[in-house]
Amino acid sequence: MKIALYQGPGRINNVEAAFELMAQKAAEAAANGADILLLPEMYLSGYNIGPEAARAQALTLESLGQAQSIAKANHIALVFGYPERVGGQVANAAVMIGPDGEILLNYRKTHLFGDLDREMFKSVGDQLSVTKLGGFKIGLLICYDIEFPEPARVLALAGADILLIPTAQMEPYTQVAKLLIPTRAYENQLYVAYANHSGSDDGLNYVGLSSICGPDGAVLAAAGTGEELIYATADKTHHASVRQVDPLIHDRRPELYAPISG
Repeated sequence: MKIALYQGPGRINNVEAAFELMAQKAAEAAANGADILLLPEMYLSGYNIGPEAARAQALTLESLGQAQSIAKANHIALVFGYPERVGGQVANAAVMIGPDGEILLNYRKTHLFGDLDREMFKSVGDQLSVTKLGGFKIGLLICYDIEFPEPARVLALAGADILLIPTAQMEPYTQVAKLLIPTRAYENQLYVAYANHSGSDDGLNYVGLSSICGPDGAVLAAAGTGEELIYATADKTHHASVRQVDPLIHDRRPELYAPISG
């Protein structure tokens, strides 16, 4: 499965323009043979927009018809972040749409980051799920979620082969992109794709440094700090080989880990 990852400044507070950019990048990724395109956290609206703008631009899952049409027209799966309207509240969500335009998975961020997140998002996720695409099991997380070891491990134990992570990682947290993402890939023996914004957003400076890592922790593709579209391929034979040579998941001893469950 060929993964395309878009890192860029997006289109802040302009959902229609964000859909137009999505269509352009989906067409470019599909032309280069990609099976799936991953875009950043809160891609449709921008991340650092405040609670009022987040409420004004929030969409229900049923309102993503333009993205579904883009996926179907280009025969490419899409994963992107957006502000989801949940009753009278807003969730920081990521959706996965299949190449046939069907919604495969909708995920709400489970770990909110500081006052910035907590002021905007009053609906918080409580589920970690996987879906299937092209013979792979795929899980979604959002930004701060991957900085905790438990969500990635739960998804690995649920059978995930690939984790797709829209993010909005800002200065000074370059260590997350440089060190933590390859580590999460290695310790869970998963492909991990981490899609960040670039540039600045109302005083918030993004670090860029998006990447796609293999199940052995190898960085297969990496972006710098500007706008880029990068690619890497998830290979089931390589994945199985990594897990056979180093059976980290099999060799776990869960009976010793009860203290960390609380």
